[in-house]
Amino acid sequence: MLLEFHPPHGDLRFSVFPAWRAAGAKLRPVGTHPARRLWAVLEPLHDVVYFADGVRPAGVALGLRGFWMTYFAFRAAPLGPVPAAPAIASFGGFHPAMVAKALPDAWSRTTPAACLEARAAVSTAALRQVGVDPQACGRAAGLLGPVAAAADPTGRPLFAANAALALPGDPVGRLWQLATTLREHRGDGHIAALVSEGISGLEAHLLQVADGRFPDALIRQVRGWPARDWATAAQALHGRGLLTAGDSPQLTPAGRAVLEAVESRTDERAWTGGLSLLGEQGAEEVLALLGPAVRAVYASGIMPEVNPTGLPQAD
Repeated sequence: MLLEFHPPHGDLRFSVFPAWRAAGAKLRPVGTHPARRLWAVLEPLHDVVYFADGVRPAGVALGLRGFWMTYFAFRAAPLGPVPAAPAIASFGGFHPAMVAKALPDAWSRTTPAACLEARAAVSTAALRQVGVDPQACGRAAGLLGPVAAAADPTGRPLFAANAALALPGDPVGRLWQLATTLREHRGDGHIAALVSEGISGLEAHLLQVADGRFPDALIRQVRGWPARDWATAAQALHGRGLLTAGDSPQLTPAGRAVLEAVESRTDERAWTGGLSLLGEQGAEEVLALLGPAVRAVYASGIMPEVNPTGLPQAD
């Protein structure tokens, strides 16, 4: 990916990498914090915008050059016709040159408005195709809408930009946009938690690899990091006492404490920064309403069994 910035076959499906499963990536239990449980439901509904078969053709139809330009343009579109730098900062974890390969060139080929329309259409169609219940989506959207409207935007650029978008009238499309908005709220908070621990996006990948979440060669490829940068970051984390030495570094107790602190703070800030408006009873209602939709997404095969989120398949 560092050379071409496109994965094999031009898509993000991790199933095209047989070594992914063979390398022994681990799927962690979701956990019991209500914010984490809600993320486990909202994330796969949002993620059809990356994994559905229609995503790349939708981008190409707009004049975008393959999957990765489509990915960056679709995700950055709420921010407007931004250059690479704001996307590098707000997405976190991508090599800058990978993002710069797509932005701002994408805006010479299409517009953010066209990307917003296309991503909503392809995601709504994908959810309808797998058989989600529009009535359940509408009821869940009714609960989540006030949360997204009232959530704290401080330091959350992707959330704020998505929250400013008009919600579709279609209940499935409305649910997808709200899932996206709240997913980006959590993601912005996650980056803030990493920064508070002095961890860069690249270093976050290394900690996750050391925890057994992802094979290092694959996550390097789909985030664009050359081996030299990867090794330099590993040495820096070793120097801080967070990773062991060697070709396959492991988390030290201090490294595990940092990783757990980041995850805990992410959950807490997602909850106190917005989701707590639901209350635990409201959260349970959303989980019950959307559980069948999540199971339908997984059953359809859109989401690889092991995927970049590290989420387990729905039971």
